[in-house]
Amino acid sequence: MRLISRLFVLCILAAMLLAGWMFYFATTPTHFDSEVLEVDLKAGSSLRGISEQLESQGAIGNAWGFTLLVRLMGRAGEVKAGNYLFESGITPYEIFITVTDGKTTQSSITFIEGWTFAQMRAAMMNNDSIKHVTIAYTDQQILENIGASDSHPEGLFFPDTYFFSRGMSDQDILKRAYHAMRERLDKAWQTREAGLPYKTPYEALIMASIIEKETGRGDERQMIAGVFVNRLRMGMRLQTDPTVIYGMGEGFDGNIRKKDLQVDTLYNTYTRAGLPPTPIAMPGLASIEAALHPAKTKALYFVGKGDGSHAFSSTLAEHNRAVGRYQLGKRNNAR
Repeated sequence: MRLISRLFVLCILAAMLLAGWMFYFATTPTHFDSEVLEVDLKAGSSLRGISEQLESQGAIGNAWGFTLLVRLMGRAGEVKAGNYLFESGITPYEIFITVTDGKTTQSSITFIEGWTFAQMRAAMMNNDSIKHVTIAYTDQQILENIGASDSHPEGLFFPDTYFFSRGMSDQDILKRAYHAMRERLDKAWQTREAGLPYKTPYEALIMASIIEKETGRGDERQMIAGVFVNRLRMGMRLQTDPTVIYGMGEGFDGNIRKKDLQVDTLYNTYTRAGLPPTPIAMPGLASIEAALHPAKTKALYFVGKGDGSHAFSSTLAEHNRAVGRYQLGKRNNAR
């Protein structure tokens, strides 16, 4: 009888300890590196698989504990796949309620490759689901508020579709896009080709933005990167129209003229050697990879064929023939 009594007491103590631990686990806030964590729970995953995904992405601290919580609440078969946004400080119990009720994100915004920061701000302003807190902010104030040490916002945000709960601020969305770009750029930089003429990831980002604006066809990104890299190595000017257009700002009326190429600005790569001081647009991952893995080519010139593709040449004579063939007397727009 004493043994049975002792076992009974041990069982009660174990249950109390488990209950205490479970309460602690379920109610302890989880803090993320950013204000918001986006998690896309995969369809067809088991409860254990979803718990492990939540743990691997930093939403919870213990997959086993979350699995046990869901089972104890009797909702093991009710976890729903979908895209979720969790704010820093959320508890595992609140995550449990969210994923079993299927409170997936309701709204989204898409930032397009090649957009400028001004276009990003305009897109957010036109999205009624976003709380607009940066209306009166300067670009520099926005950078300071999202924790960026950069002095110019262009190109710092990753183009993608971002899901969010209605009422999220534009500042929080920009912060997510900023960290997404930093993460992808840093990762790509680690696997870059040796001997590239970039001193920093930021210089690679500048090149990627030029590639993004110059490329009409995705399969030409590496070739265009190869031309520009060859020019940088040789000390030749890049002579790319998109940088000139960017430097013209609101003065650009849709046409670029010979006189525009002669006006010296910080972004005129016809009058200045090397890269411009900042990116000129928001490059996608493909352009970043092209900048860091350019084609191995001797080409120094390219000219548009009129169908979105380009003819590449390694000598000026060859290039001039291509201009005569494809441009038919138009201004030499080769870069």
